[in-house]
Amino acid sequence: MSTPIAHRAGPRQWAGLAILALPTMLLGLDVTVLYLALPALAADLRPDGTETLWIMDSYGFLIAGFLISMGTLGDRIGRRRLLMIGAVAFGLVSILAAYATGPLMLIAARAALGVAGATLMPSTLSLISTMFLDARQRAVAIGVWATMFALGMAAGPVVGGILLDHFWWGSAFLVAVPIIVVLLVSGPLLLPEYRDPRAGRFDLLSGALSLAAILPVVYGVKHAAADGFDLVTVVVPAIGIGFGVLFVRRQRTLADPLLDLTLFTSRGVGAALSVLLVGLMGVGGVMYLVTQYLQFVDGLSPFEAGLWMGPPALAMFVAAIAAPLLARRIRPGLIVAATLAAATVGYLLLTQVEAAGSRGLVVTGFALVYLGLGAIAALGTDLVVGSAPPAKSGSAAAMSETVQELGVAAGVAILGSLTAVVYRDRVADQLPSDLPAGVAATAGDSLAGAVSVAGALPEEALQGAAAAFTAGMNTAALVAGAAILALAIVSATVLRHVGTIGSEGYEETGQPERAAS
Repeated sequence: MSTPIAHRAGPRQWAGLAILALPTMLLGLDVTVLYLALPALAADLRPDGTETLWIMDSYGFLIAGFLISMGTLGDRIGRRRLLMIGAVAFGLVSILAAYATGPLMLIAARAALGVAGATLMPSTLSLISTMFLDARQRAVAIGVWATMFALGMAAGPVVGGILLDHFWWGSAFLVAVPIIVVLLVSGPLLLPEYRDPRAGRFDLLSGALSLAAILPVVYGVKHAAADGFDLVTVVVPAIGIGFGVLFVRRQRTLADPLLDLTLFTSRGVGAALSVLLVGLMGVGGVMYLVTQYLQFVDGLSPFEAGLWMGPPALAMFVAAIAAPLLARRIRPGLIVAATLAAATVGYLLLTQVEAAGSRGLVVTGFALVYLGLGAIAALGTDLVVGSAPPAKSGSAAAMSETVQELGVAAGVAILGSLTAVVYRDRVADQLPSDLPAGVAATAGDSLAGAVSVAGALPEEALQGAAAAFTAGMNTAALVAGAAILALAIVSATVLRHVGTIGSEGYEETGQPERAAS
């Protein structure tokens, strides 16, 4: 379905997209900078294994918890206004995280960054939906949006590595400050304001129910990671599911729901959300493990590890740009299935990694994993955001980002926990029986712990710990690869009805014809 020339984006809209790329790139930077800062952070703050997992993914879980509320809030108070408010909060909390004095303080700062990040992500996507009314232009714009996230992930390790070679680990968080300043100065000049003039009051009870649905599930996953499966692991997530049912029922009774459930009536949208969720779980968990492998097992400095993470991020960069362009002639379902099949090969390569001499294999495998991520991030996000009318695009953007952030965080928790189980089982036989109790407990908890007490361990024990971690990563990659292969088959089947971008078949996935706003 064609869009009138008057509704096609011009230079101002593309310049605005460049401004929206800043917070998007910042979020990518924040992910990879922290992964590479982990060794220095662990040596300074001495978090245990559970605290390390909380530091890594409390940010993503809090984003996931607040995205729906923030996306709808932006539709009501103004998307640009919410973006500016969130940017200020993100900058201030980044400074707080940089000067954290203990694990709990850093966990709290990361959680606060998650709340602030929840204002940035749906605001950027919904503003893109407002600015780009033509389906083909919007797909390219969302591809650029996904690409800038990849660029942030590519630049983050290099920039962070340089900082960590010269300054303390907290300097990695301060990268956000100049980016936020540029956004605050340029945003009001180039970005349009949009709010839904027909939106009703923000339903606080729905916001509370959405949090009550997500956070117990989060706690259940964390508890299982730390203490194994027990009654708490079953009961607490069940409570979250119960609140989720109440949330859905309330949305059906409201004239202006927090989450528009009619968006789920499109088969394409439901399939796209499933692809994003499962796909990001695999990527998030494996990224967490690969960055640890490069530093803890392969012995690279943060800067060197950042350089080796560049080729995978470049693969994602290429896929995110190329996928929307190819989807003008090839059905999106086929593109998604093909790139996920390539990602499956990447996971299989990671199952063959050994504790020594496998750096090239790790980078090649992870590059294929990232290739699949670029395609599903661009095409999946466009299917979801494009399904909504302009007044509801904030809610649609929040829905897309919720499953992506929850997928990354759940992947870190699940695959990280699986690796930890294998590590603890195998490393127990590698540690000398005469080690001090504190040293043995630290080394037996995680590879990061073993590295932090390396001076008290025999060389053979440290090598055994590296081998135990590698075995855990192999197992996690095998599980993720099986899931991604199944996802590729599902994508080819369920998304086969979605036409090429700009065609009538693409519009029929649920996208209404848009009017200028």
